[in-house]
Amino acid sequence: MAAAALFAAVPQAEAGKFIEIKGHDLVKPDGSKLYIRGTNLGNWLNPEGYMFGFQRTNSPRFINEMLCQLAGEEYAAEFWQQFKDNYITRKDIEFIASTGANTIRLPFHYKLFTDEDYMGLTARQDGFARIDSVVGWCRDNGLHLILDMHDAPGGQTGDNIDDSYGYPWLFDSEKLQQLFCDIWQKIARRYKDEPVILGYELINEPIAPYFDNVEELNARLEPLHKRAVKAIRAVDPNHIILLGGSQWNGNFKPFTDSTYDDKIMYTCHRYGGDPTPEAIANFIEFRNKVNLPMYMGEIGHNTDEWQSRFCETPAQMPAMLEEMMKELDNGQ
Repeated sequence: MAAAALFAAVPQAEAGKFIEIKGHDLVKPDGSKLYIRGTNLGNWLNPEGYMFGFQRTNSPRFINEMLCQLAGEEYAAEFWQQFKDNYITRKDIEFIASTGANTIRLPFHYKLFTDEDYMGLTARQDGFARIDSVVGWCRDNGLHLILDMHDAPGGQTGDNIDDSYGYPWLFDSEKLQQLFCDIWQKIARRYKDEPVILGYELINEPIAPYFDNVEELNARLEPLHKRAVKAIRAVDPNHIILLGGSQWNGNFKPFTDSTYDDKIMYTCHRYGGDPTPEAIANFIEFRNKVNLPMYMGEIGHNTDEWQSRFCETPAQMPAMLEEMMKELDNGQ
């Protein structure tokens, strides 16, 4: 037996079908640059109380408990079935495409790929069926799709947004980390040849800032990223993997290595504060330092005026970027 046969074959990337990374640019198969313009399908596969207009009931399990207390488990299960069937449909994707968008970010809960109790099902979860539908709708409308695990096993944030128990237990548990990697590998195996998918966003907004051991938790983020990337690459060499910073996708200081994979990029979020170039200067600085793409996956929670002013900041960036590049060139 040849020595090579003793080892599992490593999948090879397929050229010409997928979005590629060249420096801090995303490049389409035709060689042109891709500038992500789009929106999120939030609240569909990861219900969030504030999107329903609730004041106190925030995370998916609390929303489900409220429905069960008000009308019983049978009604709650039927509600979730109707909700998933109707909250997002093909018409929504067609409308998004009509606005000039080119990308959709799809937040989802890890339980959609387990037999845990979630959105009215306790077995035979329909995560793949739901994503398959969106993939088809995006293909028909010329859109790219980012898959975003918004709620990871044990919770990655320690807040209501990840359906956790008040602490990011994912970073303390070997069992939960293995489940996290197994789910991503399962997803990657299914979609490894699907060019509609731009990439996999491993975890949303990891590690809230108000834990006493926040720096200890921050130090565990990059090792978990590397572990998940390795699991994905065992079955999928094609897709980009998106990595969010800690503390609401805003802190990139915990990242010390950007060379362990040739298809990683970063993703940031911006909420509140003044809509100025200075507000995103640290993101641009990190992007330039690692020479990899930086994608802003979320902005908002503010007024239409704030949103409009914030979207004008790129026009104000050239002078600031030029100065920052000079500092980098001078080794500052």
